[in-house]
Amino acid sequence: MHLKKLALRNFRRLRNVVVDLASDISIFVGANNSGKTSVGHALQLFTERGKFSVHDFSADQWPQMVAYGEGDANAVLPTIEADIWLEINADDIHRLVDLLPSLAWEGSLVGMRVVFAPIDSAATRARYAEARRRALEAVAGGEGLEFDPSPRNLQDYLRDRLNDEYELRHYVLDPTRFDANMVAQQDYAAMPLTGRDRSGRDILNGLLRIDFLHAQRHLADAPGSARAETLSRVLSRFYERNLEQKGEDLVALRALAESEVSLNEHLERVFEPTLQRLAQLGYPGLSNPRLVIRSALDPASIMSSPRGARVHYALGPDDGTPEPPTLPDSYNGLGFKNLIFMVVELLDLHAQWLAFEDNRPPVHLIFIEEPEAHLHAQLQQAFIRKVMSILALGAEDRTHYTSQVVVTTHSTHILYERGFRPIRYFRRSRAEHVSTSTVLNMSVFYDATDQDVRTFLERYLKLTHCDLFFADGVVLVEGNVERLLLPQMIANSAPRLQSTYLTVLEIGGAFGYRFKSLIEFLGLRALIITDLDSVFGPPAPAAGAEENGAAGAAPVKAGDEGAEPEEEDDDEDAEAGAEGAPGKVCIAGHPGAVTSNQTLLQWLPKCGTVAMLWAATNDQKTQARSEHCEAAVRVAYQCRTNVTWASETQALAGRTLEEAFALENLDWCQDIARKPLQLRVARPDNKDLTELTRRIHRRVQAKSFSKTGFALALLAEDPTQWAVPTYIAEGLRWLEGEIAPPAEPDDDGQGEQAVGDPVIAVVVA
Repeated sequence: MHLKKLALRNFRRLRNVVVDLASDISIFVGANNSGKTSVGHALQLFTERGKFSVHDFSADQWPQMVAYGEGDANAVLPTIEADIWLEINADDIHRLVDLLPSLAWEGSLVGMRVVFAPIDSAATRARYAEARRRALEAVAGGEGLEFDPSPRNLQDYLRDRLNDEYELRHYVLDPTRFDANMVAQQDYAAMPLTGRDRSGRDILNGLLRIDFLHAQRHLADAPGSARAETLSRVLSRFYERNLEQKGEDLVALRALAESEVSLNEHLERVFEPTLQRLAQLGYPGLSNPRLVIRSALDPASIMSSPRGARVHYALGPDDGTPEPPTLPDSYNGLGFKNLIFMVVELLDLHAQWLAFEDNRPPVHLIFIEEPEAHLHAQLQQAFIRKVMSILALGAEDRTHYTSQVVVTTHSTHILYERGFRPIRYFRRSRAEHVSTSTVLNMSVFYDATDQDVRTFLERYLKLTHCDLFFADGVVLVEGNVERLLLPQMIANSAPRLQSTYLTVLEIGGAFGYRFKSLIEFLGLRALIITDLDSVFGPPAPAAGAEENGAAGAAPVKAGDEGAEPEEEDDDEDAEAGAEGAPGKVCIAGHPGAVTSNQTLLQWLPKCGTVAMLWAATNDQKTQARSEHCEAAVRVAYQCRTNVTWASETQALAGRTLEEAFALENLDWCQDIARKPLQLRVARPDNKDLTELTRRIHRRVQAKSFSKTGFALALLAEDPTQWAVPTYIAEGLRWLEGEIAPPAEPDDDGQGEQAVGDPVIAVVVA
């Protein structure tokens, strides 16, 4: 048996989500404030006797509260709901008799709905009205005291009285009345869980135990902190709860008894002067007992005492030396202390669950928040790799019991250690002024994606450790040059992007299209900065040949999909001897040129010839969001711009970034001071614009040209002296508008607020 699905409605920003959980480990990822931790908090509130807050309701439900309090006939008091679905086998049915919807039930899913609902809505409104009346009367007689007293509305009233006015209700769910997305049929009404020997809460707690290992562990090196936690204290708790007790170890008892005699003699001698002075004051007297100091050497008290027993770290190899040199635990690094702390706490929680002798809940779910704190990459991977073995069950227990783990993390190292299947991606809402999230199950993407594509994606993401799942947007760039120059280009052309969270993937045009399915599934906003990659096209098709959007595309050799054509030597004309040879590199403006870039062919704008690519509109270059796909994607590649040289102007385009940069910064690049850029040709003043363009193309295509050298040399230049190529600047401004839209100015015209991010307010209660 294990917790299979959890549906939440009206809980914080989880307005209406279904979270699928793996039978062993699930990894929650997403941007900050996307609702990852809220899932655990919801389960905690629904299973334990925690207190809900009015702020636990989704923000769009607050107006309903206010409207109901004002007597709106169409308003109702909102509820918070959780549908808890357990997957069981034949051996578990006897445990879940109370949750079977009927004697005809078949399958492997059983469900319970828990609803946090008003006890009596009308009575709540009446009590609020009375409280409001008394508050207004209290201030009515005061002169000069004009203010609106609390409670100002029903929401304000429920802020302090919510748990008196609401209660938890439990229902049995019939899985046959739900679709695959766990959405109930329109006329379905769950059956109240009443008339049983046990309450709904007892039934649920008898099936599911939930524990938390919170992120704020406050491991401290310095003493004296009220919130500090040391390994000694953690191990003391673990000893007290789980380890062999003193009564079971006769050797320890004898050692303690001998020590107790010696210590009592010592205490009597030390305290004798003090006790004599007390006698001079009339204590103990005739009727008062006299004081005797005796030790109580109890193993648990020794471990729990702040100075009774301490964790030390032994130095050197473990060679059996009885007294190796040691250091206190405060001398070890925070990373190892955090790792040891988590392991001990997990063992403690696991042992407490196993300690149930009767009616042990069959499912133990542990939430681990951000285990990566203080851990370097290898430790993070080691922990997530071994966490399930730490909680391993014996062969007999595995038949009837299950340990499940949910990890919330911002660590790419943890994420890619486990691959796609355990990932649950929390995506924040795109809507303005609405704080909601959706939850995506990456195992669905894994199963629905072509094996070659998903293998490529998993291997690529694992190698690069990119932060795709935590970013506001993603930029796919052609190569190392774009990656190196992108921060400066953003600063020059789209500075508001510097305040957003971007991930940059260095992926060539040959493979960029393979990210299409992943970006669409995640609903990301993505900019693809790629190259035109112009090559000679095939001979003109015979009359009547079929034409399509990719007509004229260069043939691609098997095993060399989208490979970059051969580079030419600097001393040779890149077109010499290759005129008309399909697939060979050619200058962008060559008549009949096509693209070898698979991203432009298969994703956006799906055009094969360079002429069609130049004619493509912004709409053709953009994949807009739709009802069925939240992703917004824009492609940016070299297009013609007006280039002027020696009073001659032509509409030209480069084949690559380097060519486009040279053409759009022509005078600057041809200055002798720019020689380190490698874009200056010999005697440029003696050449017309056509010849200069051809020479720049030859230089960039030469084997001796260093793309990385160009990027590093450009970074050494004054960024205010050169212009960002137009195609990149336009793409970055599009992404800036998508991720960081201009905010409405304050009264003083200052400040911006990103969509979906909370405004910080200070409230004095």
